[in-house]
Amino acid sequence: MALNVLVVDDSSVMRGIIIKTLRLSGLPLGEIFQAENGKEGLEVLEENWVDLALIDINMPVMNGEEMIEKVRENPETQDLSVVVVSTESSETRIEMLLEKDIGFVHKPFTPEILKETITSMIGGLDGDQTTEGTVPSSGPDF
Repeated sequence: MALNVLVVDDSSVMRGIIIKTLRLSGLPLGEIFQAENGKEGLEVLEENWVDLALIDINMPVMNGEEMIEKVRENPETQDLSVVVVSTESSETRIEMLLEKDIGFVHKPFTPEILKETITSMIGGLDGDQTTEGTVPSSGPDF
């Protein structure tokens, strides 16, 4: 199953780096959408099916925390997997995000770190996975 991803960052250069790193990560990718602030990100979510959002915290117009609050308030997007990709260094702020079941990747990052964080958030969507399409066993076969 390919992941449709939304990348929200006010820097077009950083969006490009995140997208390139996603492609290098080996994750199964579908469509990749971009937005330069939380308001635009919410508009993309209204119009498209997205499995994962990679969101910066510090942005103009609507910051990442405000966007995440709106995502969680909306019944259609409340279960969206979210990973914050930020230079944020406040341990308190990062812990608050992690408590909300949100992943965190510190800039700069590697494809391996991004893949590991996304895989832990999505669960079982590793591009190297060989069991796709099989039904897991409910116990030992006797």
